[in-house]
Amino acid sequence: MRQIVLDTETTGIDPRQGHRIIEIGCVELVNRRLTGNTFHVYINPQRLIEQEAIEVHGITNEYLLDKPVFADIAADFAQFINGAQLVIHNAPFDVGFMDHEFDRVASMGGKKTADMCTVLDTLEMARQIHPGQKNNLDALCKRYGIDNSHRELHGALLDSEILADVYLMMTGGQTALNLSGKSNSDGGSQVEPIRRLDPSLNQLKVLRATADELVEHEKRLDLVTKEGGSCLWRE
Repeated sequence: MRQIVLDTETTGIDPRQGHRIIEIGCVELVNRRLTGNTFHVYINPQRLIEQEAIEVHGITNEYLLDKPVFADIAADFAQFINGAQLVIHNAPFDVGFMDHEFDRVASMGGKKTADMCTVLDTLEMARQIHPGQKNNLDALCKRYGIDNSHRELHGALLDSEILADVYLMMTGGQTALNLSGKSNSDGGSQVEPIRRLDPSLNQLKVLRATADELVEHEKRLDLVTKEGGSCLWRE
């Protein structure tokens, strides 16, 4: 099973208002294992980035001036994601932008994301697993014990790498034992460290049956085999 964990950064929040993708970051999972294969590109949007967006991802207009436009990378991007399942947090946002960009490229022949891939929305999945709780990426990292301290700003490749960890933890079954039933401030269960026995402690004492106890045991087996019955203990 091939999955592509994907994130984008954009000039604003609505492609219908002319906003464009400026960064794409993808990491590949095959059979739930990171392969090390990635797709990462910065894109010249041919328009200005809103200041509010710059404050989120830190990507400036000047930085993108010499970067390729989407049409230049569209074929490589489509080839990378083709046939895979896309794993995206808040998928409608990213897929909406991707479809908008594909529509602008004549060589794509009107193809949309759904024509090339299936899509799994981890935000929707998280809301089903943790109803009524915060389910943004930072909250999920805290809940599953994933270190995202190096994430000062949003970045498509970094966020896709973090999301891959979150997705694998979220779909991998039980990740921690919480026998105390304590809850943290955002409503999730606290992850209590597992206390392990000190290996230097004395080994458990083995009590063996006495001769009299063995005799009584054989008598009990005689009752089992009485009248032609069989006993696995004696086979």
